[in-house]
Amino acid sequence: MTNLLKKKFSKYTGLLIRMDDICENMNWQLMDKCESLFDKYEIKPLLGVIPINQDPELLKHSRNNKFWERVRSWKNKGWEIAMHGCHHLYTQKSEKKKDFFNYGGNSEFYGLDFDTQLKKIKIGLKKFEGENIKIRSFFAPNHIYDENTLKALKESQIKIVIDGYGLFPYYKREILFIPQLFYKEIFLPFGIQSTQMHINEWDFNRFKNFESFIESNYKKIVNLNYIISLTNPNIIQNLTNFCVEKTLKTLRVFR
Repeated sequence: MTNLLKKKFSKYTGLLIRMDDICENMNWQLMDKCESLFDKYEIKPLLGVIPINQDPELLKHSRNNKFWERVRSWKNKGWEIAMHGCHHLYTQKSEKKKDFFNYGGNSEFYGLDFDTQLKKIKIGLKKFEGENIKIRSFFAPNHIYDENTLKALKESQIKIVIDGYGLFPYYKREILFIPQLFYKEIFLPFGIQSTQMHINEWDFNRFKNFESFIESNYKKIVNLNYIISLTNPNIIQNLTNFCVEKTLKTLRVFR
């Protein structure tokens, strides 16, 4: 019985490495170090690629003229290439935290009508298609979505979102959500979540901390295919997710 429980816990315990703001203009020195680290431990991260970057802060970084060749090489390694917004420009704002996750704040999508959001997503997908990269997963800049965002994603045949509350992946609105709870790498003793890594904001010491974390936990790091292969959440997992979501949403509303 003990071994059976350990096996069950192990199956539903893991961490997906999600890296944000991957684009032509970024901290390529640290990206190279991360790639070597992932290769060393055979880790297949999920990279949030901005298809048409227009973010003025990111444009300050050095540009890689062979960026899309690099993205295809990552894809060929089995890394997951996710769509991270379209232009990564904040034109909207959720003033009263009425967005899907009650985060509140600047957004590229929130508040726009369905057709406008769909057009944005289609523009991004067209760029990926032109670079011969198929997309099945998405996460919005600054975690801000509304119902039209989710409808536009489904209309575009994207049914995996790397965002959300909970300790386990879950389905809502016919979309698979992979929870993302923390702003740094934290490994919980039970459950499956994703990280949120912004290497463009790192220095060398921050990378060394990440390297140490990977060295200690690489056996527990999973890829998106593994998460998809898991069966639908059971009643205990759904109840746990419900409690975590309600608690965190309430805290965000009054923050």
